[in-house]
Amino acid sequence: QVQLVESGGGSVQAGGSLRLSCAASGYTAKMGWFRQAPGKEREGVAGIYIQSGYAASVKDRFTISRDNAKKTVYLQMNSLKPEDTAMYYCAAGSGYGGILSESAYNYWGQGTQVTVSS
Repeated sequence: QVQLVESGGGSVQAGGSLRLSCAASGYTAKMGWFRQAPGKEREGVAGIYIQSGYAASVKDRFTISRDNAKKTVYLQMNSLKPEDTAMYYCAAGSGYGGILSESAYNYWGQGTQVTVSS
């Protein structure tokens, strides 16, 4: 069992930046970030395995990275938009799905809220 603890969420104005962190209690091959806005389904935002991948809506604005020694994954979010407002969840696992697919992940964090105001 791997436990995940997210941090770094908060409120920011449009155009601002935030960095999310997710500390894991153990190593997993795949790590990712998902988000869920009110009334919407959870969606994959960014994932990292051999390479990193991004949803089209965040590509060139968000960057995922990991520090295996610290068992931590980061999500640097720049040029934030009001539509980025959501609960952000860290995920970890070794499933067969792609890194933006929930099926790739076995473990989930509790989530951290990101709110972007216009």
